[in-house]
Amino acid sequence: MSNLAIAFPEKTERERTRIAKDFYHNFIDTFFEIIKFLSLSDKDFSNRVSGNFDLLDRIYETGQNVQLHSGHFFNIEYFNWAIPKYTRFPFLGVYMPVSNKAVNKIIFEMRRKYNTIMISAGEFKTTFHTYAKGRYALGLAADQTPGSPDGGLWLHFFGKLTPFVAGPEKSARINNTAVVWVHYYKVKRGYYHADFSLLTTEPQQYGRGELTKEFVRKLEESIRKKPANYLWSHRRWKHPFKEAYRKLVID
Repeated sequence: MSNLAIAFPEKTERERTRIAKDFYHNFIDTFFEIIKFLSLSDKDFSNRVSGNFDLLDRIYETGQNVQLHSGHFFNIEYFNWAIPKYTRFPFLGVYMPVSNKAVNKIIFEMRRKYNTIMISAGEFKTTFHTYAKGRYALGLAADQTPGSPDGGLWLHFFGKLTPFVAGPEKSARINNTAVVWVHYYKVKRGYYHADFSLLTTEPQQYGRGELTKEFVRKLEESIRKKPANYLWSHRRWKHPFKEAYRKLVID
């Protein structure tokens, strides 16, 4: 509710409470959908996800790799399967391991059903280069808060200065990948759609913070369209802004 008060000060308490209730419905649905994924047939899955995946195939034809930038929306597990199933790209998914080893193994294997290549966040820096030499689509939920508030870029997010990780834009420039925004969301219970939109095929033409600024703009736009689709349970604004961070602000 604190997050929603910051994001939507123009809404009434009753309206924000409605968003929170809808969020919890989505959250619980996601939990049960993950369990269902363990036995979901290929045919059933195919009927439950849609999107303009052809955009990625058109990029593949150019010979360029792609970074898929998105936020923590419901239900990301559908698209761990959908990208490698419906496109020609080998899909690299970055994940945070679950502390329980048995549960982590189950989820890890589930996500690899259509040959998604799972890379833990802790190993990404040391292993990504082995995949960067070939074809790939790299999925990044780029709305993580930096581990340290002085280790990222500060941008206005819902009118409040907020730190974002700088890694995604750096990676796009270094590897000269196309950058595609993905807004995925529930159409109805158990059915999801992805809207892919091309941000650029020339990331090296962007200056410091410019790609991240475009990401934040698309993130906020998507959240405003479907407020209950975003993971409000994490503390998006846990770092207060200090003047010492002024040099990191992207206007």
